[in-house]
Amino acid sequence: MKRLNITDNHGWTPRKLRKQERKIKNAHLRQRVMAVRLVMEGYLGKDVASMVNVCRQTVSHYVSLFNEGGLELLLHRDFAPGREPFLTEEQQEEIKHLVLTTTPAELGWDIASAWNTKILQSYVHHHYGISMSREALRKLLHRKGLSWTRPTYTLAKGDPDRQKHFDRTLVEMAERHCHCQCVSQRSKRYRPSHCPVCGLHP
Repeated sequence: MKRLNITDNHGWTPRKLRKQERKIKNAHLRQRVMAVRLVMEGYLGKDVASMVNVCRQTVSHYVSLFNEGGLELLLHRDFAPGREPFLTEEQQEEIKHLVLTTTPAELGWDIASAWNTKILQSYVHHHYGISMSREALRKLLHRKGLSWTRPTYTLAKGDPDRQKHFDRTLVEMAERHCHCQCVSQRSKRYRPSHCPVCGLHP
């Protein structure tokens, strides 16, 4: 098996790389730099793979990236070679628009009044012919700035004046109940410093 070699160090030395490792917070990226440094220090590829807990082919890939573009290319994160996103950018935007502006019931897709990952999974498979896990869909929407929340309901056709009247009625009922509690406490010759219901002085 051919020995791995650093063909272009791009001005980096093992000492500089070690200092750089300490500055990198991402464990995966720090692992890449460590692998290259160990190869630069003369370790065999298989030994480096064992030290950083990856396969030798991965170490070879790191070295190849570093030789080609230095630390900048080595630390560039992208999809693995040959891997593509499940949905195109256009399709992802369509899904985002779908979730924000429609409901499954409106589309006749489901009786639900809100989207969830299970319904969306079925929709994506039917319309795009792509099978995605519910977790993948959750992450996709998270990247698009969306998050799942429990739906809340409002009375869209409610009369604002009647609603305000109802709110005032509830407050008055609570105050009467509180007053009765205070009177009851006083009738028992119990004089608390404040009402146990409303917190006010009786």
